[in-house]
Amino acid sequence: MKFKSVSIVASVLLLGLATPVWSQFDVDEPEWKESDAPPPPAFDVGKLVRVEVSPNSSLVYGVDPASISITQSDGLVRYVMVATSASGVRNVMYEGIRCATGEFKTYARYSADGKWTPVGNPEWRSMYGNAPFKHPLRLAKAGACDNAAPATSVREMLSRLKNPNYGVTQ
Repeated sequence: MKFKSVSIVASVLLLGLATPVWSQFDVDEPEWKESDAPPPPAFDVGKLVRVEVSPNSSLVYGVDPASISITQSDGLVRYVMVATSASGVRNVMYEGIRCATGEFKTYARYSADGKWTPVGNPEWRSMYGNAPFKHPLRLAKAGACDNAAPATSVREMLSRLKNPNYGVTQ
């Protein structure tokens, strides 16, 4: 009987600890409105800051520091992400992260002919679960987000991205 009561107490404590983690994604903001996304910015592949996505990934990811914008009014971090294969082929995306809900959106893709192509109907998608895209979650954890809020500045975000120890335990 003593074991049963101890296990019940432990379960209640663990549930209590998990609640703050889940609550950051239970955002009740009926008045939230996304600011207009600026056009995709120019980017420079020579100035990319690497984002470690997975040790098993065949792609190398990087974000152009000059492309990062943080809008505190709607809590969004927008950026240009470049994924490069071993053969040099690049997939370039203009995206946004909504830290408060753990979601990301792709606004446009850069084509081989050097032009941005807007995504037809961009929608917010979860960074969690079985999403094939892991780079937004890694970028969020590596410095774009302070839990459910965006980084306070682009400078702070870049400092975190360049620190290999930041976000390791997140």
